[in-house]
Amino acid sequence: MADHRPCTARNETPLERADRNFGELLQELRVTQTGVQILFAFLLTLAFTQRFPSLDTFQRATYVTTLLLAVVAAALFTAPAALHRSLFQRGAKARIVQVSSRLATVGMAVLVLVFTGSVLLVVDVTTGRAGGAAAGAATLLVCLGLWWLLPRLVRRAGLTEERRAAVSHPALRPAPREVIRPRTAARAGASPREPSTRSR
Repeated sequence: MADHRPCTARNETPLERADRNFGELLQELRVTQTGVQILFAFLLTLAFTQRFPSLDTFQRATYVTTLLLAVVAAALFTAPAALHRSLFQRGAKARIVQVSSRLATVGMAVLVLVFTGSVLLVVDVTTGRAGGAAAGAATLLVCLGLWWLLPRLVRRAGLTEERRAAVSHPALRPAPREVIRPRTAARAGASPREPSTRSR
């Protein structure tokens, strides 16, 4: 069957590849889940501090929004485990990996907003509105740079190296297709053509 033929340079079957990809995805989620859980616990405790009643309307709105975003991020990062449990031994591993990857990507985007809101709130309370806005914007830019821009630069650099390797080592280039054209019958009165110089 097609599901058992090697499909990658690792000589994996599609099922083996799906298992490996899901294992790598779970390792990534363990790292992010720890950060989300710590940040979520921090946000929960803020509401019970003595200084919380003195927050103004903007600070309270920032706190509530950031707290809800942290809940959404935690739900997105734990959804792959729930999805895998619900579809366990249903022959849907490839689909689980695909959906889980998308959930993790959306979770990372939400986590950027959680980081931004948390820094904005803390710095706003401690130094003022201008400092909070500047710190929040800086956090947003740093996260976008490391999580969105950096992977694309690395991927572009890899493609550039592959092109350079193909230019410096022509043997690595894919062989061009040989175009075979049908022979045409010689017309009456036409000058005879030279015999083909094709190597035998």
